[in-house]
Amino acid sequence: MRVLFCGDVVGKAGRKLVAHCLPKLKEKLCLDVIIVNGENAAHGFGITPRIYDEFIRNGVHVITLGNHSFDKADIFPVLDTAQNIIRPMNYPENTIGKGWCFYTTEEGVRIAVVQLLGHTFMRAVADPFECIEKWMKTYSRTIDYDILIVDFHAEATAEKVALGHFLDGYAGLVVGTHTHIPTADAHILNGGTAYISDIGMCGDYDSVIGMKKEGALVRFLTPDKKGRLQPAEADGTFCAVCVDIDEKTGLATQIFPVRIGAALENTHQI
Repeated sequence: MRVLFCGDVVGKAGRKLVAHCLPKLKEKLCLDVIIVNGENAAHGFGITPRIYDEFIRNGVHVITLGNHSFDKADIFPVLDTAQNIIRPMNYPENTIGKGWCFYTTEEGVRIAVVQLLGHTFMRAVADPFECIEKWMKTYSRTIDYDILIVDFHAEATAEKVALGHFLDGYAGLVVGTHTHIPTADAHILNGGTAYISDIGMCGDYDSVIGMKKEGALVRFLTPDKKGRLQPAEADGTFCAVCVDIDEKTGLATQIFPVRIGAALENTHQI
C-alpha cells in the first residue's frame, strides 16, 4: 500500500502545485491513497467548498485541516456531511466536523486517518496523547481498520517526536504539519512507524512560511503594528512524503520525501 501525504497547501500557489503534480505523481509513483493538508488553501486561511471539490477532482482521497479549520464559514456544511475531510480530534466534543475518518481503497484496505492539534505554543485543546490513546481503545486495528495514519498539526518539534514514539508500532505513519518547513528526519521508527517532524508546505518558498515577506517582516520589525499577511503567489514547491505500508501488519516498510518545484532541492521529476 503506497500513501502520499502532501504538506500544508498555501494559497493559489499551493493549489496550482497540487493540480499540476498529483495526476502525474499518481501514475509515476503508483499511489493508492493521497492525503492533503488543506487548512491554508483559501488565500492562506481555511478552506472553501470550491477548493474542497477541486482537491477531490485532482485525486485527493482525504483532506486534513488544523488550527485554521473554521476560518471560512461556508465550509461548515461540508465538515458536517463529507466523510473525507477532518479537523483536529482534540477540539471540544461539540465542535463542527469530525477528528478522524475511515477511507476504504478500491482494493478493500481500510485506512483510518486521525488529526491532532499540538499543545505546546498552540491554542488550548484537549491533551493530544490522551485523546489518541482513548481513540485507540475505542477502535482497533484488524477489527475497524487496517492502517492508521496520524497528522499531528503542531508547533513544537519535541512534541511531534514524542507523539511519534508514543504511536510507534501502532500507526503506519505519523506526520507533522503546520510549520511549513520540511524537516530531514523522514525515517522508520524502531517499532515500524514511518515518521517525519514536518512535511513542509505546497507553496511559494520565497516567503515567510508561505506569506509575502513584506507583511511578515513588518510584524517582526515593528511589533506595535500588524503587517497584513497575504499568501505569496510566485512559483512554488510541492512538498510531500511517500510511504509504503504493509496492510497485513499496518506498519511501514519505506518512507521518502517528494519535493518538486522552484526553490528547494528537487527529489523527483515529473
